[in-house]
Amino acid sequence: MIEVTNLYKEFGGTPVLKGISAKFENGKTSLVIGTSGSGKTVFLKCMLGLLQPDNGDICYDGRHYEEMSGGEKRNLKKEIGMVFQGSALFDSSTVEENIMFPLKMFTDMPYDEKLDRVNFVLNRVNLENSNNKFPAEISGGMQKRVAIARAIVMNPKYLFCDEPNSGLDPKTSIVIDNLIQEITDEYDMTTVINSHDMNSVMEIGEKIIFLKNGIKEWEGTSNDVFRTNNEAITDFVYSSNLFKKVREAQLKEGL
Repeated sequence: MIEVTNLYKEFGGTPVLKGISAKFENGKTSLVIGTSGSGKTVFLKCMLGLLQPDNGDICYDGRHYEEMSGGEKRNLKKEIGMVFQGSALFDSSTVEENIMFPLKMFTDMPYDEKLDRVNFVLNRVNLENSNNKFPAEISGGMQKRVAIARAIVMNPKYLFCDEPNSGLDPKTSIVIDNLIQEITDEYDMTTVINSHDMNSVMEIGEKIIFLKNGIKEWEGTSNDVFRTNNEAITDFVYSSNLFKKVREAQLKEGL
């Protein structure tokens, strides 16, 4: 579990995060949503340790980040997997080399063990025998699966995904959503996803946190989205005509 308490962050005197508190549970996919400028990317970077909050606390399974030594923070990084927006694969490296990169950086495994682990996660994301391909030789959806394989190759406790469906067609997006949820369940990971994709919210949003102007404006589940009277979240969700129609149909049926 990750517990965030009263998190503040500002840049040049302008507050970006204004006292956000949230809990992210093991074995659940939690989505952080909001418009551009809402603070969700800064929030994610603070949880990853890429940005230093000005105030507040981030606690990983009882371990307070600010109280950790340098060695403890390095060990925490070994427990974190990250899927970047756009996959962020190394273009000049093969699929195998991309996935093996964290193992080379953080472990002293013999090469054979590293290769076994790479092949295991490739099989898990349904990309067997893709070891020697380069990112340019595979589709965007396959690149995203390689990025997921790289993120889980260290068997992490925590998985962070930044817009994992960015640039993907709707069908491939569903495949990626389902894969992330399956892996979360299978490995009992704490998964936090930054997203603006309302299909992802509806499909895998076991917990949803909606940020607006640096504040946690709303929190609930995908089912709660259809029941809330909070205008900020309904305006965000129902900016899509599809979800407006779903909302109207459910209200008619008294759901």
